[in-house]
Amino acid sequence: MAAEVSLFRATDGYEFYVHRYRPSGPTVARVVVLHGIRSHAGWYEASCQKLADDGYDVHFLDRRGSGWNTARRGDCPSFLRLIDDVAEFILELRRTRAGLPLFLVGISWGGKLAVALAARYPTIFSGIALLCPGLKPAVQPPWTTRLRIALASRLRPTKLFPIPLNEPELFTASPAWQRFIDADRFGLRQATARFLFNSFRFDRFLRREYRKVTCPVLLMLAGRDRILNNAATRKLLAKFTRSSRIAIIDYPQAQHTLEFEPAGHPWLEDLMVAFRRELAGDLTP
Repeated sequence: MAAEVSLFRATDGYEFYVHRYRPSGPTVARVVVLHGIRSHAGWYEASCQKLADDGYDVHFLDRRGSGWNTARRGDCPSFLRLIDDVAEFILELRRTRAGLPLFLVGISWGGKLAVALAARYPTIFSGIALLCPGLKPAVQPPWTTRLRIALASRLRPTKLFPIPLNEPELFTASPAWQRFIDADRFGLRQATARFLFNSFRFDRFLRREYRKVTCPVLLMLAGRDRILNNAATRKLLAKFTRSSRIAIIDYPQAQHTLEFEPAGHPWLEDLMVAFRRELAGDLTP
């Protein structure tokens, strides 16, 4: 199954790519997926196809300045604009079959966007799944680099800095997938001072948003994650005080990018089981 690729035009005029995987049979729900700071839709083709085979209409958004999007590479006006990009797409998507259940999946850095959207639009989502979400990173630029980023965000906002995740072994232990990441021409390796400073500001913004999330939350953590602080992330879920349900699944031997785990790893089936449970709950009188 090949993805259908289209462009979505945001209200500020920027066009970003959307990769869609249609189910061959009846649609049971929609799934919108948001990728990490380095990755893009092309890293997750296998799982998107599997979700479509299970009846989900999957829409994977390449974040502006990332993936297939070449305009203003590695840049964004603000983190609020990134939230609005996804919100505008979802609201347009819901103009048809608005009652169809909708799940939001946030992967790594995309987990920040997923939380912000669930907080802003509490009645839209049947649930959000956070796959090794970038809410509490373990990898940070040195403080001297952070200072340079902060200064450049004011003086030279489009100045590029390396993303501190350019070692493929941070994502996976698989040599084959490490080679894939290293050769990937769509992966983001640099970002502007404006983007990186907005990422820091986004973290502060989210501190006020966690308690606004009311939909069910599924958190998936990789035990050998070298990018995220799992203990701090688990502790953070205590702030989701209004969420109707919270579930945490740990994979002790897994690395950061669950997509690149060996064949037969249970994470994707666990995700679909969680979706099915929420759908069954939606159908209960």
